[in-house]
Amino acid sequence: MVLNDLTVTSFVDAPQHGPRPLTLFLSMLREHAAASPQRRSAIMAGLAAYQRAPRPPAPPPRPVVASAGRATLRDHRTGPGGGPPVVFVPSLINPPRVLDLTPDKSLLGWLADQGHAPLLVDWGDPDPAERTLDIAAHVTDRLLPLLAALPEPPVLVGYCLGGTMALAASLLTRVAGLVLIAAPWRFSGFSDRARADIADLWTAAEPACDRLGLVPMEVLQTGFWQLDAERTLDKYARFAALHPETEAAAAFVALEDWSNQGAPLTYAAGRELFDDFYDADLPGTGRWRVGGRAIDPAALACPAVEFVSAGDRIVPAASSAMLPDRRLLGAGHVGMVVGSRARDQLWEPLADWLSALSPAKSAPS
Repeated sequence: MVLNDLTVTSFVDAPQHGPRPLTLFLSMLREHAAASPQRRSAIMAGLAAYQRAPRPPAPPPRPVVASAGRATLRDHRTGPGGGPPVVFVPSLINPPRVLDLTPDKSLLGWLADQGHAPLLVDWGDPDPAERTLDIAAHVTDRLLPLLAALPEPPVLVGYCLGGTMALAASLLTRVAGLVLIAAPWRFSGFSDRARADIADLWTAAEPACDRLGLVPMEVLQTGFWQLDAERTLDKYARFAALHPETEAAAAFVALEDWSNQGAPLTYAAGRELFDDFYDADLPGTGRWRVGGRAIDPAALACPAVEFVSAGDRIVPAASSAMLPDRRLLGAGHVGMVVGSRARDQLWEPLADWLSALSPAKSAPS
């Protein structure tokens, strides 16, 4: 594909390198950078550099300690650890590996080095035959069986939509604690404009998703990009200025590859997300029922904390569950997990909170 004087690798040659959907990215480029040929060229230079950047071999998958349908629980422990198992529940959107992105940007790896016992839920790839499996059923039919396979009640750590699901699970089974990271709960906390745009997106996409039995990742990515189109474009212009062999360039490629990957949602999960969460705000109004029970954060009986980003463009701070122990961070939705300030703002406070649950846990030597 050629745009102006720059060649962009086709998806046939580099199907994994995105951004997905590329056609939407180029449409946004034409719309938002039409007045500045210099900016447009910089963005395209960054896009071409991203597509041709070398990728290291993927690490081998972690051992599976439990499974429930296509969902698995993977072991990220580096030793016997101390205290209860710490089960990380990622979003259904994008792969779970953002929590173990690279050796130097791995929240799970760092916690394991501190003597904790992290495990990670991998939701797997849904099949159209699972079209009726909604978000609530992912909790009851996938997450709860994984937790039941553990020898003791775990601490649940939910990121993004995974936090919404982890909160529900914490009211349906015994857990040692609950941590929410950038987790939406009060969907009325999203701006009116964002909710209207999301509603329009679902109105346009829903008939095709119904026929497919799945909500492709491209539909969800379109919604994310619409929240901040300028930022989506300009990060590629900044990447064009980086030397390709720097740590910053490698970090950009790793993060972009993650954000451009992801399994589809089942149709029912997408419908519940768009209709029941964003539109009707069932969780925030106490009307979301999982396993026959209304899910109310006020009913939590376990120790709980939430980490919220003040500058989150994907999950605004106003949409959080407003738990009594609420920590406000300065990093963004993804930056709070893998950014340059992630260790100070999230990793270390999270480790301290986990250690406080198990005072007898021995610190690493």
